[in-house]
Amino acid sequence: MDDYLKQTPYSDPGDLDTSGLPREPGELAGLVRNLIIHRGEGELFGHSVPEARLHHDAESRYVTEILRILRERGDAPLTERRAPEERFVGTCRDFSLLLCSLLRATGTPARLRCGFATYFVDGFHEDHWVTEYRTPEGRWRLADAQVHHGYDMPFDPMDVPRDRFLVAGKAWRACREGRADPMDFGLSGVGRLRGLWFVWGNVVRDLAAVNGVELLPWDGWGPQFLGRVPLTEHELAAADAVGSQDDPARPYEDPRLAVPAEITSYTPCLGDRKVTLAAR
Repeated sequence: MDDYLKQTPYSDPGDLDTSGLPREPGELAGLVRNLIIHRGEGELFGHSVPEARLHHDAESRYVTEILRILRERGDAPLTERRAPEERFVGTCRDFSLLLCSLLRATGTPARLRCGFATYFVDGFHEDHWVTEYRTPEGRWRLADAQVHHGYDMPFDPMDVPRDRFLVAGKAWRACREGRADPMDFGLSGVGRLRGLWFVWGNVVRDLAAVNGVELLPWDGWGPQFLGRVPLTEHELAAADAVGSQDDPARPYEDPRLAVPAEITSYTPCLGDRKVTLAAR
């Protein structure tokens, strides 16, 4: 069985009945776009997102939690477009994880990718997650369910150009080789959340995701994930090795980059929390 058809503890949809779901990737992405509202999209929908949902929904680590919340907010089938107040309030990672889950469940190999998008803020590489899926011809494509409709994009959101979304390893290589300024990578709205340390964190999260550990965007396990200490030569070298690979789909060969059983979720709304991850 293709490794990327297998569900992980994070993407597993549990007892979800997938018999009524479409199989075409673009239709699945449209479905996901109609189930989730990004927590920064309230104005786009003319909707005031309740504060509790802003703080708690996106802490849902597993697809089973996302589906549970959706069931609690409405009993319509997943194939029906939901009003904003009936949607899960998430981040780009949640759009991407749910799409990845449904692709796997309906027969399309898929995986999460963590990196940086150039299509939100001119001249800046915004922290972002997308889904990568394999076509029947064997080509890997990047899909962005968050911008599937409702955004005016100059490209097909089911085939995002590789220069419009840089997977983290490519961004790291560009920064290390002097072809890009690390201060142009991170969160554009928060000046301190940018720089080489931020790119390094996404390298680690992207490596984890393609190896079946789909973390939250703010997960880490040390002060280096917050830019509070300089990256060591060992950490720089380990990320260099990942960035030199065309495809990071390899086992964790370097313990400096492997995800430990217990991590810290540096949650932007709820404060730091220790988390024990599900066993694979």
